[in-house]
Amino acid sequence: MPTATALSGFTAFARQVLADWNVAGAAVAVVQGDQVVYAEGFGYRDVEAQREVTPETVFAIGSASKAFTSLSVALMVDEGKLDWDAPVRRYLPGFELKDPVASQYLSLRDMLTHRSGLPRHDLMWYNSSCSREELIDRMRHLEPSKDFRTTWQYQNHMYMASGYVAGRANGSSWEELVRERIFRPLGMDHSSFTVEEMVASPNYALPYEGTDGALHRMPFRDISAIGPAGSINSNVLDMANWLTLHLNGGLYGGERVVSERSLAELHKPQMVCQLYPWKFAEMPVMTYGMGWFVEPYRGHQRLHHGGNIDGFTALVTLLPDEKTGIVVLTNMNGTLLPMVLTNNLCDRLLGLNELDWNERLQREYDKMKSSVAEAKQKLRENRREGTTPSHALEDYVGVYEHPGYGTFAVTLSDDGALQATYNNLTMPLIHYHYDYFELYIKLAQMSLLTSFQSDAMGQVRSVSVPLEPSIAPKEIVFTRQAK
Repeated sequence: MPTATALSGFTAFARQVLADWNVAGAAVAVVQGDQVVYAEGFGYRDVEAQREVTPETVFAIGSASKAFTSLSVALMVDEGKLDWDAPVRRYLPGFELKDPVASQYLSLRDMLTHRSGLPRHDLMWYNSSCSREELIDRMRHLEPSKDFRTTWQYQNHMYMASGYVAGRANGSSWEELVRERIFRPLGMDHSSFTVEEMVASPNYALPYEGTDGALHRMPFRDISAIGPAGSINSNVLDMANWLTLHLNGGLYGGERVVSERSLAELHKPQMVCQLYPWKFAEMPVMTYGMGWFVEPYRGHQRLHHGGNIDGFTALVTLLPDEKTGIVVLTNMNGTLLPMVLTNNLCDRLLGLNELDWNERLQREYDKMKSSVAEAKQKLRENRREGTTPSHALEDYVGVYEHPGYGTFAVTLSDDGALQATYNNLTMPLIHYHYDYFELYIKLAQMSLLTSFQSDAMGQVRSVSVPLEPSIAPKEIVFTRQAK
């Protein structure tokens, strides 16, 4: 089927589903071979000022940045400066994890395929003021949840560390490596790494979230410390060039950017995983390469990686056998719209009957919201009414520390209630029962049941915060420091 025929009606479809999902704005591009065959903007990059999205509008791409990090490592492998399977200690002699076996044998391949044994531990770095080097040093104190190399567990710290290693091998930072060896040869002139660079451009999107059916502006989130895991900003035209590189075996404009062999390492399945909370017959299994999810889609090979950071959601997709690529960027927090648009485009471009992905994914999204509401209700039902804390509230006030997670400070607010400050975020501590308090994290719209422990003399000595639920029954324990 001719491409123009396949895409006929897509623009109207995209406008409709944008409204269905209450998304502020989106941009879409489709590449075939080395040609951009479709590029369009929808909705608004600035809702309040009614500034429309265009193909030139810059968005944060979040974790779609990971494929740039794996490619930066591949460039250094091509030059013989790094080895996929050598222990990373060869390049970072002081590197250490809590698991001594992982510390000794962890390689760049392990890091890039999410098989280190560490779960996410995202609240350790989120909004932290730590440097990249400090975050890497603190990883030695993070609790693993699985044995080394046994299980795929999505992990941002490992991508941060991989990018750091690649930059050192190049005698530069990761940002300088990506800018000079990827952005520049691909003509990605509108791509950057920081919020400051993004908002300095003449055409950028503002971040939004949906609450009670209404759109609300969100603050930009600076994640430069963990940059190689997700800090890139770009537009769909620059990303079309990125797709072209991958669809053409590492060549762009007739020039070789990365070897075909190294690119194939990034694209091949290396770990079996299950990302979605649902399963469709059209996508029966999912695997992970390095910086790319690899899965069948209705009998066709598909590679993709999404990205989510405050106020932005992205999805970048390759159909390698058809030499076709799709990128969808939005300025909406945690939306499934990129998947709706991408799956519809895959159906059209593969000449398949169009499935109603809009309705199917809306149904799954509603189920997820219901499960969250049920969990909140269960938390309320389990509460023991009529209890009080074992101490006066001022006795809980203090500075508590964890060697990996840093400082958890408890203070009294102006109205006499307990509050906690962690990673520069101040959050209420609402009494639940006994010495348990709900730590409410507004950005994540979640409550964590936090407990204080006392010593034999009745002094409050520590606080346990379930910042990483996958290590349960273990918790993150912060120990009270002397005044």
